[in-house]
Formats: sequence, C-alpha cells, structure tokens
Amino acid sequence: MTGFQKLIRSNTNRACAIAVLLVFVAGCAAGLRAQASSDWKAVEEAMGRPGQMQPGDVIRFGMPRKDLHVTLDGVSIKAGLALGSWVAFMRGGQSAMAMGDLVLTEEELEPVMRKLQEGGIEITAIHNHLMGETPHVMYMHISGDGDAVKMAHAIHEAIALTKTPGPDAAGAAAAQEPLGIDQKAIEGELGRSGKVNGGILQFGIPRAETITDEGMTIPPTMGVGTAINFQPTGGGKAAITGDFVLLGKEVNPVMKALRDNGIEVTALHSHMLMEEPRLFFMHFWANDDAAKLGKGLRAAVDLTNSKK
Repeated sequence: MTGFQKLIRSNTNRACAIAVLLVFVAGCAAGLRAQASSDWKAVEEAMGRPGQMQPGDVIRFGMPRKDLHVTLDGVSIKAGLALGSWVAFMRGGQSAMAMGDLVLTEEELEPVMRKLQEGGIEITAIHNHLMGETPHVMYMHISGDGDAVKMAHAIHEAIALTKTPGPDAAGAAAAQEPLGIDQKAIEGELGRSGKVNGGILQFGIPRAETITDEGMTIPPTMGVGTAINFQPTGGGKAAITGDFVLLGKEVNPVMKALRDNGIEVTALHSHMLMEEPRLFFMHFWANDDAAKLGKGLRAAVDLTNSKK
C-alpha cells in the first residue's frame, strides 16, 4: 500500500469515527430531551395542555387568548402580539418554581385572583400593558414555589374560569403564513435574529446579569428577558409592542430613546416581588414603518446591559 493510500484510509477511518460520534451525540441529546419532557408529563396533565421544553429544564405553557377580539389604533391585535398568557415551571432542588403572566378581561380578574390564592399561587402584579385598546385587558403576573403538579392544578383551575381556548394545531399553520414585512431588514436594524410565530415576528433579548429570586437563578424563559413583537399592518408597516426589562438607572434613558423614535411608552412597573437585581418592565406601542421601528428599538436596546 502506498503512502497516499494509507493517508486516504486514515482520513476515511477518521471521518467514519467522527460521523459515528455525531450520531451518538445527537441520539443522546434527543434522549435527554425526551427524558426531560417525560419528567414534566404529570405537570402537562395537570395543566391540561402540552408544554414546550426550554433551556435549563424549563417547561413553558403558551395559552394565547385567541377568544379575545382586541383592537388598538385600528389594528386588530393578534394573540402573539400582546394577548399571550403563559406559565413556566423550573425545578430547583426538591421543589419547583412557577412564574407566569395571564391575560384577563376585567370580569375575569377577581375570580381568577381568588382561585389562584386559594391554590397557594402568589399574585405579583396586576396592571395594563397597552393603552386605549378595546375591550380593555389586564395582565396578572403570578409566582409559586412548591410541588409542580399541585401548582399546575391550581393554575389550571384558575384558567378554567376564563374563556382561554384549549390547545389546538392552528398555531403551526399560522406560523407558515407569509410575514408581509421585511424580516431581514428588521433583523439588520435590531442586530439580532427573530423568529416568526403565528404571523408575529418575535425577538427575545436576555440580560447580561444573573437574575435571582429568593436565591434561585431565573433564566430568560421565565420572563426576565426583553421581548419585542412585530405584527404586520400593511404597506411595510408593523405594530410593535412588548416589554423592556430594565435596571432602575436604565429606565429614563430607554424611555427617552423610545419616545425620540416615535415609540409610545404605555406602562412602567414591576412584574416580580423579590428579584435581584431589582427590575422594571417598560411596555411600548407604535404602528409605523417596520424597519424604522427596528432602528428605534435598537437605540433603546443599546442603552441596556443586554447580551450581545
């Protein structure tokens, strides 16, 4: 065998070994995902709907309020823009933490609050996110610590008092619809990649600091990352909303940057009670050229200590 033939065989064997290793790693990863999902099966049953696994062994349940027909400034708001109830669970030692944000009508507010507190779930904030929408909707932020299945039962019973729809397969089809705005241009202005979900272009921007709540590290998927949503409104325009997650010293500079770029600030408040460092959540609204709004949002994001 010539030296060249030996080299070829050696490279071939190495390539085969690498391929086998990659298949093994992929299989292990799939197995871990399946195991993680099965670990949360009882919680999914208690919630009455499937959850989506997130990094850090977090399971998140999306509950879009597709039953609500809300308009603002002539825009019919899609659930993914500003009407998405959610709850996430994360294990910590022998117990679990739950956090979430429920979108409620004024009539649903009191009975849901009562049922949650009866089930041991804490209410951490009640407020608006938008201004001038019809009908008016409220947002209830919740938190819990303890047995994940018991908390899921309590949350499920509270949600059953609302008209929140059950799970369906419509979301996957909606995600394939043409977006209607230039996603690449918006991503270029923001300097970040987004994802399309139910006809909404969504961006999640985690903070650079470690966020804790009563000693537990809280990942962005538990609601401590800046969220920005674009809903196409025709002619290259989009309605935008979401919330900036801010330190106290960032609040006024970000508010000014948003307003200087034609973006209305609609709310400023807390979502949690015991987090460190102390966080403030700033909600916003505009309906204008999508790329222009992306540029304005970038000016605000650059004033925060967010991960690049």
